[in-house]
Amino acid sequence: MSTTSTTTTINSASNIQADYMKLLITQLQNQDPTSPMDNNQMSTQLTMFSELQQLEALNTSFTSAMDSAQRSYANSLLGKEVSFTTTDDSGTSTTSTGIVSQVSAGTDGGLQLTVGSQTVALADVLSVQNASSSTTSN
Repeated sequence: MSTTSTTTTINSASNIQADYMKLLITQLQNQDPTSPMDNNQMSTQLTMFSELQQLEALNTSFTSAMDSAQRSYANSLLGKEVSFTTTDDSGTSTTSTGIVSQVSAGTDGGLQLTVGSQTVALADVLSVQNASSSTTSN
């Protein structure tokens, strides 16, 4: 998981918690003193808030696991022959093939493969083949 997405998730969870507390305080301050908030209603709100926090934590864990799996997959492509789609300036798509020599993070945080002199997004890979099996010996 990238540092940016981790920080964003933590900030998001903190903002949700702060917003909920502001809302709860506002509700308590503005409630009718002759008809205070029902305990069941407050318990329901606290339960919903707790569930939201747990979902945020689960989402953070899932995102981290997915990022790790994607990095592992991209690294497993090193030295393998991949087919990928490229689109030129005129909008024409072509399929190219080459051996992956490097895996790196792009400016957008996505994984990129270096194939020959081209940089290819991991999502553009169409097929993978062992480089040794693509050559035939006589």
